[in-house]
Amino acid sequence: MSAYLSVELRKQLEEIDNGQCVYCQTRTDNSGQALTIDHIIPVAKGGENVFENLCRACRSCNEAKRDQIEAIDPLTGMLTSLYHPRLQQWDDHFGWSQTGIQLFGLTATGRATVVALDMNNELILFARRRWVTAGWHPPFRR
Repeated sequence: MSAYLSVELRKQLEEIDNGQCVYCQTRTDNSGQALTIDHIIPVAKGGENVFENLCRACRSCNEAKRDQIEAIDPLTGMLTSLYHPRLQQWDDHFGWSQTGIQLFGLTATGRATVVALDMNNELILFARRRWVTAGWHPPFRR
């Protein structure tokens, strides 16, 4: 991201996002990788560098999301908006499989986001299996 963000704004994002990706909930202390700053609505599509349009996401989700704001719901085949972490509640749109390894969408928005961001890719499923075994996953929901 090329835009400057104040230390205060970065701290706000760190606090509210609780050290985990707002999309797939991967925790930095599990992944060992710093979270990136994501423009929920991309700058190219009119998004601004303001708290309401910024969040912290893992590199995998951020790179898969690119400049998408909509995707196809695999159940209905309809184009739907992706999850907006500042306007929507994660638990309303997503859930964990009984094993805690796979993430699934509860709504059209959730399903489209899971697919568009490739939130169950082979590498993350492998990591989640290990995290579940260690008792570190699924993440704590506050």
